[in-house]
Amino acid sequence: MASTKRPYDKSLLRKAFEVARRSREGGDHPFGSILADRDGNVLLEQCNGYSSEGGDRTAHAERLLATRAGKAYDLDFLAGCTMYTSAEPCAMCSGAIYWAGIGRVVFGLSEREMKQQIGASQENPTLDLPCHIVFAAGQRPTEVVGPMLADEAAKLHEEYWSRR
Repeated sequence: MASTKRPYDKSLLRKAFEVARRSREGGDHPFGSILADRDGNVLLEQCNGYSSEGGDRTAHAERLLATRAGKAYDLDFLAGCTMYTSAEPCAMCSGAIYWAGIGRVVFGLSEREMKQQIGASQENPTLDLPCHIVFAAGQRPTEVVGPMLADEAAKLHEEYWSRR
């Protein structure tokens, strides 16, 4: 599927970065996601939940947001929605996004860039598997735009993982 940029993509991605900053400031991993409708109206926000969910290693911001979205909206509506996320969804989160039915993803830092930046981490053992590969294996289209504003996204992780 060809990716198309929308005039509000950068501003909404920066809002996801703000959610990631709040997550980090709250003591959680520096990841954040938002869900917007086809007109760019923000519907949901989600911080990472690793610490706040009691050490749940599956409580990534993207997976938590996909679960909430899937409960709140029907498939037809979600097909027109975009998840903006500070980092590329991992394979688990990509699967959750696909199953929820969210039709578009815009991300900041790629999984490969994250792995290079933070190295080995027990709390974030990055899977270098691009989300577009996971989505391409599905039966419904999921558009992917990214990496976008990768330098800004990388700053969210500076020094964080070296202190862990």
